Amino acid sequence: MTAPHTAEVRAGDHDREKTASLLGLALAQGYLAMDEYESRLQTTFAAETRAQLRHLTSDLPVERLKRNDPRRHEARRRAVRRSVRLHLAGYLTMVAIVLTVWLAVGLTAGSWYFWPIWPILGAGIGVLGHTLSVPTTRSRTLESHSTATELGSMPTVCRFRP
Repeated sequence: MTAPHTAEVRAGDHDREKTASLLGLALAQGYLAMDEYESRLQTTFAAETRAQLRHLTSDLPVERLKRNDPRRHEARRRAVRRSVRLHLAGYLTMVAIVLTVWLAVGLTAGSWYFWPIWPILGAGIGVLGHTLSVPTTRSRTLESHSTATELGSMPTVCRFRP
C-alpha cells in the first residue's frame, strides 16, 4: 500500500490552528489587511486538506513571520535570564563551599590565609562576563537605530528610554 499523496492528506485541527496563527502574525506584522485576514481565516477553518492550508500562506514570508514572532523573542529572553540565574546560583553555591572549607581549615589548623578570594574572583569574572554579554532591550534598540542611521535610512519607530 502506498502513502497518500501530500495534496490529498486531510487537515486536522492542529494544522488549521497553526495556519491561523501564521495568518495572525502576518496581520500583526502588516503583511495582510484586516479584510484579507478575515477571509483567509474563514477559509482556514473550512479547509479540508493540508494543500488548501499551504495555499493560504504560500504568498507570505513564513520564515520571516516566525523569526519576528514576539512570542519567540520573549521565550529567548526568558531562556537567557534563566541561564544567568543558573550561573549565579552555581557561583553562590561555590562561594558558600569555599568559604565553608576555608572556615573549617582555619578553625582546625589555624591557617587563616584567605585563599577563597581567588576562586571567588575568578568565577565572579565569569558570571560578570555572562551577565554583561546578555543583550538588553535598550541595547538592541540602540543597535538597530545606529545600523539604520549608518545605512542612511531612519527606522519608522525609534524608541529610546532614558
